[in-house]
Amino acid sequence: MKRKLILISIIIVAFLIGGAAVYFLGLGTGRIPGKLSSQQAADKAINYINQNKDTLTGGVTVSLVSVTEENGLYKIKIKLGDDEFDSYVTKNGKFLFPLPQAGIDLEPTPTATPQASGNTSGEVPKKDIPDVKLFVMSYCPYGLQAQKMFLPVYNLLKEKAEMGVYFVNYIMHEKQEIDENLRQYCIQKEQKDKYYNYLSCFIQDGDFDKCLTEANIDKNKMNSCTSATDQQYKITEGYNDKSTWVNSQYPKFGVNDNFNQQYGVKGSPTIVINDKIVEINT
Repeated sequence: MKRKLILISIIIVAFLIGGAAVYFLGLGTGRIPGKLSSQQAADKAINYINQNKDTLTGGVTVSLVSVTEENGLYKIKIKLGDDEFDSYVTKNGKFLFPLPQAGIDLEPTPTATPQASGNTSGEVPKKDIPDVKLFVMSYCPYGLQAQKMFLPVYNLLKEKAEMGVYFVNYIMHEKQEIDENLRQYCIQKEQKDKYYNYLSCFIQDGDFDKCLTEANIDKNKMNSCTSATDQQYKITEGYNDKSTWVNSQYPKFGVNDNFNQQYGVKGSPTIVINDKIVEINT
C-alpha cells in the first residue's frame, strides 16, 4: 500500500509541475533532447525524486535497481526501503510515466478536450488549471496514509491547481466516521482557509477536539453546518435504518455522492486527476 501511495504522489507532482520534470529529463539544458541514454534518463530520474523526496516519498531516499528498454520506453526500477516500483520515460524525454497505463504529458497545451467522466484508460486529460480530487473515508487507515501523501503535494502546488478532499459515499468505521466526515466537509465548505491546518493535525493522532482548537475552527459555525448537512442528506437517519445500508453492511454518506457516481468511486483512497481515476496496480 505504501508503494501505491508513493506512486499516487509522484503522479500528482509530475503531472502538475511538468516544467520541472522536463528540466530534469532535459539534462539541465532547458530543452527537450532528441534522445537520452538509458543511464542518463535513470540517473536524472533518481536525482529528481531524491531532490524532492520530502514531497514525493515522505523524506525517504530512493535508489536505482535497474534500467531496461521496454516497448519503446526506458523502464526504471526504483527501490524505496524494502519496496520496488517501476517508472517509464520516453526516449526523447518528453513523457514521464509513473506507471505504464497513466502517461503524463510534460508539455501541457493551453486547451483541453474534455473526456468522459469516470474514464480510467489512456492518458490523463489536460486542463489549464489541473483538478485533483482525493476520495477517502476519514478513519480509513489507507485513506489517512493517502492524505499524508496528499498534504505536502497540496502545500507545494495549491497555487497551480484545484485540489480537494472528498468523501466516499459510504462508511466502514462506525458512527465516528460519519461525525468526522461531516466535520471535515463543513470545515472545508465554510472555513476552507483553516481546513488543511485541521487536517494536518487530525491525520497525526485523530484527536479532533485538539485539532479544532489548534486550527481555530469556529465550532458554532461548524456545528450549524454539520446539523444542516446531516438533515439534508439524511445521514444519521440512514445510519439508524439498516435497510438503507449498502449491501446491508455499510451506512451511506451522500454528501459527495454526485462525484462518486460521476467518477465511479468504489473505495478509499481514490484519486481523480482532471476527471479521470488514476488506477495504480502494483
